[in-house]
Amino acid sequence: MKKKGWIRIVEAFVAILLIAGGLIIMVDRGYFQSSENSDEIYQKELDFLKRIQVNDSARTLVLNSQLGIESTNDNFPADIKNRIDDELGDYLDCIAKICELDKVCVLSSYPSEEVYSQSRAITVGETFSPRQLKLFCWVK
Repeated sequence: MKKKGWIRIVEAFVAILLIAGGLIIMVDRGYFQSSENSDEIYQKELDFLKRIQVNDSARTLVLNSQLGIESTNDNFPADIKNRIDDELGDYLDCIAKICELDKVCVLSSYPSEEVYSQSRAITVGETFSPRQLKLFCWVK
């Protein structure tokens, strides 16, 4: 009778080891990890948005633009759209969107790839109408 108790303990221990081993293999193969480039992509997005935030002409373009407009739209400021293509277009596809500062800013449709996004507040202008410029990027 005492042997049955020990056998059950050993069986439970072996089952835990098998489950832990399976999880370690899944983590090692990258099933639970994000892209290796994510930190670099986030930093590129932040650098780009900071340059827009401190540039007077670019900031004015964002503040005077229509809310909810995406860079795929013809009414989006061409200068900002060209900067996105020039500075981020080497290996990233990016879409920018201008939204209200206190609202959630999402794309109208998302690609099937992993999307990285960063946003910046654009606030200084002739009138106080703060905006949010959000950048959505994914690897080509």
